[in-house]
Amino acid sequence: MNYLITGGTGFIGRFVIERLLRMPGATVHVLVRPGSEGKLDNIRDSLGASKERLSELCGDLTAQNLGIAETDLFKLKGKVDHVFHLAAIYDLNAEAEPQQKTNVEGTRNALQAAQTLGAGCFHHVSSIAVAGTYAGRFTESMFEQATGLDDPYFITKHQAERCVREEAEVPYRIYRPSMVVGHSKTGEMDKIDGPYYMFQLLETLGGALPSWLPLIGIEGGQFNIVPVDYVAEAMVHIAHQPELDGQCFHLTDPAHYRLGELFNLIASQSNKLPGFSWEVPNSILNLLPKNAIPALATQSWVKSFLERLEIAPGALSYVTYPTTYGCSNTQIALANSTIKPPVLADYMPVLWRYWREYLSPQTKKAANRKSAAELSKEKVLLRRPEIMPYFKRAKDHWTWNTKSIFQSRSALEERVNNKVILLTGASSGIGAEVAQRLAFAGATVLLVARSKDKLEELAEDIRDQGGNAFAYPTNLADGDDCDRVCQLVTEEHGGVDILINNAGRSIRRSVKFSFDRFHDYERTMQINYFGSIRMAMNLLPGMLERDDGHIVNVSTVGVQANPARFSAYLGSKWALEGWSWATANELAHTGVTISTINYPLVRTPMIAPTKIYDYVPVMSPEKAVDWMLDMIITRNKRKIGSLGVAALGMYYLFPKISETVVNASYQMVYEAPPKSELEKRERQKTKIRQEGNVKPIFKNVS
Repeated sequence: MNYLITGGTGFIGRFVIERLLRMPGATVHVLVRPGSEGKLDNIRDSLGASKERLSELCGDLTAQNLGIAETDLFKLKGKVDHVFHLAAIYDLNAEAEPQQKTNVEGTRNALQAAQTLGAGCFHHVSSIAVAGTYAGRFTESMFEQATGLDDPYFITKHQAERCVREEAEVPYRIYRPSMVVGHSKTGEMDKIDGPYYMFQLLETLGGALPSWLPLIGIEGGQFNIVPVDYVAEAMVHIAHQPELDGQCFHLTDPAHYRLGELFNLIASQSNKLPGFSWEVPNSILNLLPKNAIPALATQSWVKSFLERLEIAPGALSYVTYPTTYGCSNTQIALANSTIKPPVLADYMPVLWRYWREYLSPQTKKAANRKSAAELSKEKVLLRRPEIMPYFKRAKDHWTWNTKSIFQSRSALEERVNNKVILLTGASSGIGAEVAQRLAFAGATVLLVARSKDKLEELAEDIRDQGGNAFAYPTNLADGDDCDRVCQLVTEEHGGVDILINNAGRSIRRSVKFSFDRFHDYERTMQINYFGSIRMAMNLLPGMLERDDGHIVNVSTVGVQANPARFSAYLGSKWALEGWSWATANELAHTGVTISTINYPLVRTPMIAPTKIYDYVPVMSPEKAVDWMLDMIITRNKRKIGSLGVAALGMYYLFPKISETVVNASYQMVYEAPPKSELEKRERQKTKIRQEGNVKPIFKNVS
């Protein structure tokens, strides 16, 4: 099947081409201006299509027969099954003359080319703009009923559709997309217009105002939004259905959104965006003169404000847009397929992420600021700090600490319900118990440890009791494996809200017995420091994007008490705490919190090999679990017991006395050398004995 498409290198056109190429035996000819072949080359490369299946046809939209050479017209005559006419100007800042030339005369030339080629069907991509500002429901059978056609885009799209209806000599079908936004799965979009002006306005307000500040908005007009992938899929599907010629199809969403409702939906994508707490109803706005709001766009101060935000002044005309759209023809034509517009709330997060990464002027300005900083290495660049997040954090601190004291159980459920929590060292001990308590409080718990069997058994046990848990066997000593599991959980769960770095390795050995055991230090650093930081660095970007997250790092009271024989273990925990404190200082103005728990000795399998711990007071696993859960509720900076506070005070006030006390206790407890050291000593003794038993054969040899 052969297709000719205009506007194929445009935003919608690229997706239409992709879907046409899926048709059996499809060959697509794309009209391109001389010198613009490179755009089609890029599309061809991205789709992996050959020149035979996706070829350029040099021409000009403003010339008769689209400026296609006579030889090409002769070669394609009678062989083109469908002509898709997508080329048009849609720009709120565009002058009337180029829109007339492209939108109206271009459509007339495309019709002429279709007739010359003897095309099977002419598919005209119109717009809901043909309705103008019709007050009420505009159906697919309506055309002449349009009102308020005083905008160049409205006028030219209406006239272009009239050309098709009155001048077409080949079968035709008309498609009227509503406001088209980015791809519902990737967010891909090529320019800022339509709803993206709201993104821009809210982002600007979010940078100047705290998100909790109540704002007054307006109810506003009706907006209909569809993603580009739905438009392309629906159009191509309808184009190949029989007996639909002469009909019009609204490629719209059955659901419409009021302006205030749309603003709040966008604002919900980030904690930094303010929303509308109250809305001025349309009944009050209707008391204003009909052109009062559009007239604002002509005021110089309004133009200046909008230009500073890079918003087209013409966008104000949509604030009270009164039209809704029926789409019964489209629904009937798609009834035998699974194609339907996705719910806007479901793919709005995708649109917002793409906006933040690729379209937002603030992102571009930030990139420019980085370049300026690189060029001004000798200067100190200062900027105003954000103060309001500190007040919000203080309010949250006291609120959640109060709840932790008086409503600990309900507070935990409120804090973690529907949250995704990744817990390392989850296969046994504190980790396993914490995992169960979190799951029963409503969290989705991702269990991470080396033991696959234990993890799966724990996950199954949690699910059997109504919780939600998933096992992810991981070697935290392997950086690549850390990256793998973080990528996997992000893909499967959309990110992690709370990361608990609970896994750890402890080695008890004097420095004098570690001279030839440097691997002890490497092993503790790999698990306790590098593994924990690797997990955090993978998951932090998602937390910062959502402006909400919590990282809990499990440390030890040894960091305060500095007991002997734990230089390898404490060195790694000191490193983890150093990272935690430095990073927390950088993130204090965001919604991400980093906490540290300095556990004393806890009766867990990790301390079992050290028999002396059988005779010293240790914390029960139950209390250790409560500490962890309390930290998750309160998000305090540190959890430390009385022993740690006392040890820290002693070291700061009486450092030499503290050192003496610890050293005396070190000398009092005998420490057996490691096996390798004993064997080494035994070999030396044996060698000495053997040398002592050897008698010289010759004496007094001169």
